[in-house]
Amino acid sequence: MDEETVANYMVRNVVSISLDMTVKETIEKIVHSNFYGFPVTERGYLLGFVTSKELLRYVDRPDATMRDVVKRGTVYAVPSMKISDATRILFRYGIRNLPVVDSNRKLVGIISNIDIVRSQIEKIRPSKVTSVKSFLESHNDIKIQIMSMDIPMTQVLPSQKEVYMDELVGRQYEIKKGLIEPLIVVKRNKGYLIVDGHHRAMAAMKLGIEKYKAIVLEPDDLNVRLGLERTAEKWGLHTLDDVEIVEGLKHPFMQGKAMLLPNEEASSISKRLEDSE
Repeated sequence: MDEETVANYMVRNVVSISLDMTVKETIEKIVHSNFYGFPVTERGYLLGFVTSKELLRYVDRPDATMRDVVKRGTVYAVPSMKISDATRILFRYGIRNLPVVDSNRKLVGIISNIDIVRSQIEKIRPSKVTSVKSFLESHNDIKIQIMSMDIPMTQVLPSQKEVYMDELVGRQYEIKKGLIEPLIVVKRNKGYLIVDGHHRAMAAMKLGIEKYKAIVLEPDDLNVRLGLERTAEKWGLHTLDDVEIVEGLKHPFMQGKAMLLPNEEASSISKRLEDSE
């Protein structure tokens, strides 16, 4: 299987700044955005990249323009570059964002650390989906078709009775930052039954998202009763509102990963995630 390229994961609607913008204007732009810097362009051509750190050097010169601040030239990627190569550039240069240009050096996108993380998460997904598909087919004597689509949150059916608040907050933060990991669901007559992704689904609902990306497994017989459905009915689960949010206890994933953090520091991280825009 060919390796994914930058074109598959880059953000195409890029916010850039011009050479005539002042330090004050650029700082305001960064403060009111989720970015740590911006590519600098002229007539669409990439000239450089300005970061918060560079702007700090000119904080006493608010009227200086990007012509004074930005050093001409910057590292960049092209759409056909392999994700692994883009990862190495980000890692070796210690940067968060990598502008993407076409053959004419015009800015066509940007790829970030978050996009790289998303690409790595998605490497795992096919084997997980295949495993679920094989299990359902063998245990229910059905054939399943796989498709990707956005599904209405009002039609999402839970099969898990509780989620953990700390993981829920973490998932909300990821979604707001653009890390959209699809749910894995099975199509039913009355909606889409979650197989994997309850915290993601709950986070999306809490954020008011109406549709969410999902990998949908569609059986050739929608009337076959699945074990997950019987369990959900036994627990009285009909909508996401029926899922209990457990507070005070850490999700098993975080229990091991955060155990070395002092309680006050762990709480501080959770508070930062909750307050993030």
